Parts: sequence; C-alpha cells; structure tokens
Amino acid sequence: MPILNNPAAAAGKRVFNERRGTERRRSFKGGLLRFNGGYGALECIVRNQSDGGARLSFGDVMAVPPQFELKVGPEGAWRAASIRWRKGTDIGIAYL
Repeated sequence: MPILNNPAAAAGKRVFNERRGTERRRSFKGGLLRFNGGYGALECIVRNQSDGGARLSFGDVMAVPPQFELKVGPEGAWRAASIRWRKGTDIGIAYL
C-alpha cells in the first residue's frame, strides 16, 4: 500500500533517513582551512553547516588532509575538523 501523505514517496523518489544529529543550514560563505602546524592553507566554499559539521566545496579535494582547522567567514573562530566523506569536489566534515 503506498504512503499517500509522503510527497517524495508518492512521486516515486527514494526517501532516505536523516542520519545527522543536527539540521544543516544552507550557506554560501568563504572558508579557510589551516593544517600542518599552520604552514598549509586552502580556501573553500561552505555550502551548508550545522553545529556538528559542514559540507565544503573545493577545486580539488585530494589536497585536503584528513584533519585540519576551519574558519568560516572573516568573523569565524577556528574549529578542529575531520573529513567524513569525499565526493567529486565536495567533502563532508565533522567538528571535533
């Protein structure tokens, strides 16, 4: 029996359970990564973020180390983070 009160299911789309602990908010801010004792740095675009993590876009994700510090926007504070997933030019991070 189809679920009629779920528009995604009714349209034949796949429905996924949300696995994040907190809701992500859309964003389009500049971010700066620092790593290697502050000697390495990369710029990125923060696509969405939550209290526990974020989605970042890069030109090349292969240069991003597994752990780093991230600052979002000029007013942001540095936060330790680690990569959770990589796909194309995007990575998902979790704040430590």
